Amino acid sequence: MLIATCNVNGLRAAVRKGMPQWLSDVQPDVLLLQEVRAPEELVPDLLGGQYAVYQQASLLAGRAGVAVAVKNTVEVSAVRLGIAEGLDDGAMELPVDTGRWVEVDIPQFNTTFISAYLHSGVADKPEKMEAKYAHLDRVTARLEQLKQSRELAHVLVGGDFNIVHTERDIKNWKPNHNKTAGVLDPEIAYLDRWFGELGYVDTQRALVGDEQGPYTWWSQRGRAFDNNVGWRIDYQMTNPELADCAQWQRVDRAQGRDQRWSDHAPLIIEYREN
Repeated sequence: MLIATCNVNGLRAAVRKGMPQWLSDVQPDVLLLQEVRAPEELVPDLLGGQYAVYQQASLLAGRAGVAVAVKNTVEVSAVRLGIAEGLDDGAMELPVDTGRWVEVDIPQFNTTFISAYLHSGVADKPEKMEAKYAHLDRVTARLEQLKQSRELAHVLVGGDFNIVHTERDIKNWKPNHNKTAGVLDPEIAYLDRWFGELGYVDTQRALVGDEQGPYTWWSQRGRAFDNNVGWRIDYQMTNPELADCAQWQRVDRAQGRDQRWSDHAPLIIEYREN
């Protein structure tokens, strides 16, 4: 199965800028989208009508929005929207968490697929970081649930996590470490737990080893893209058994700045039973 994940930074804009050609060329079996930011009724047609789309828009207009697009030939057995139900809401306002988590069960692949768009946070705004940590607590609780009990053998969480894990995942580590949201030790501790205690695998990292990058996001400011001053914040996180089936990975970085259709690039991984 060929799985792609991408933060499209507004699906309608991405389509205008050339995303349909990429989708036609790659034709993933499952496409995980974040920051869709489009009315749900428009999304299937924007993707060309060849995918069944399961999505959750944000209750905050023009924000977030996640979707799992599945080829029409592939059968889906269950869909679950959001992660707040059955978990402690704490001090969070529920609308802030909408448009950030969709789960789809696909028996043909024996896998639960999740499109996740985790809060970005702002390092010098405590209320923003409080919201982010509350959301990450919800995600951790759901990951624990999925580890302990799920209908299918595998789980794949793909999306924009808005956190780098190590120095290998960001070009400029020292200027950002513990100064910029996404590079703070308390945020990184969540990934340490997911990839440690909970036993999930950063599947792209497992494939590429210790190399720097490959990055999936570049600031729109200055010449960050041209100089490859990027961050690796888009992941495909799986259970170990599915990670063992991963054959290759690729980041579809545009050839030039003028060919970009998002500030992120798609992360593609092929999985095949060994």
